[in-house]
Amino acid sequence: MVINIPSISESEWEVMNILWNHSPLTANEVIASLQESTDWKPKTIRTLLDRLVYKNVVGVNKDQKVYTFYPLYSQDECQRAETESFVKRIYGGALKSMLVQFIQEETLSDEDIKELRSILDKKPDEK
Repeated sequence: MVINIPSISESEWEVMNILWNHSPLTANEVIASLQESTDWKPKTIRTLLDRLVYKNVVGVNKDQKVYTFYPLYSQDECQRAETESFVKRIYGGALKSMLVQFIQEETLSDEDIKELRSILDKKPDEK
């Protein structure tokens, strides 16, 4: 099932990661969390929050005196949408081409290979 999730910029992913880990949060809490790992100004972070709300990726609870923000999609849903978009843009939708390139170019441990084989063995045939 494909979920139509709006595209999220790299900076917006940073905001989403904070919200996925600790929500709901006030804008000031998001700002404080992001200022630990970035040099972004509070106004920049508020703009990113506003964009995510506008895109309907983040919701706002306006029931309290201070608004709180929370994700409308799970991290897994957003990752799947981003992966699908990436595969379409870069590999023309050919997942196999992407996987072959990654496997050939990455150094995989015996444990990695074993895990990949296990995943493939468990995957049902889709016809």
